[in-house]
Amino acid sequence: MTTKKKLVVLSGAGISAESGIKTFRDAGGLWEGHHIEDVASPEGWVRNKALVLDFYNKRRAQLFEVHPNDAHRILAEMEAEFDLYIITQNVDDLHERAGSSKVLHLHGELLKVRSTVDTDTILDWKTDLHIGDNDSNGHQLRPHIVWFGEAVPAMDEAITLVQTADIFIIIGTSLQVYPAAGLIGYTQPTTPVYYIDTKPAQIYNVNNPFRAIALSASEGIEVLRQELSAQPEKI
Repeated sequence: MTTKKKLVVLSGAGISAESGIKTFRDAGGLWEGHHIEDVASPEGWVRNKALVLDFYNKRRAQLFEVHPNDAHRILAEMEAEFDLYIITQNVDDLHERAGSSKVLHLHGELLKVRSTVDTDTILDWKTDLHIGDNDSNGHQLRPHIVWFGEAVPAMDEAITLVQTADIFIIIGTSLQVYPAAGLIGYTQPTTPVYYIDTKPAQIYNVNNPFRAIALSASEGIEVLRQELSAQPEKI
């Protein structure tokens, strides 16, 4: 009896950059002209809620102007051959729009908001969010984004996925943001690891079968798909 190999993909900002979404690490710590601590930290939210809401309103609106690229589409197509799961550091919905059915967002989602008090209250939200937009108990809503300094609720699920992967693929991330960057350490020793990035970061203390592919996300995943498709199943 044969079953599909389980591929677990960790995707970062580099895959969305090909669709025109800017990354803060391309601008020396600035994100669309803002210091990260001002728009992506609990302290920034306390200091200036209006600034934070405006920032994410603009990011949310931008999503409706961009589209999935070839890398997103290829990953979605690979579900026909593999049991494929995506763990993404990105807060956009481009993986889902491309057709991927199993996507875990580590850092939240732009198209959702949550209560500032009842963290289990998470709502779909496609328009601007304003001061005075409250949950059913009158508590202010905030972007459903994991800011720097906050816990990553999906981390345990991500670790379990990585631990059970037959193949682990990293795409378009500098591996500088923790705890996501530490996921590679949860692979089984025999699990092959592929790292696709135009400028792959140096990986230390990884004893797995390892290969860096210094290409763009769309080019690299196409190369890898052709290689892996030769043996998509396991006994």
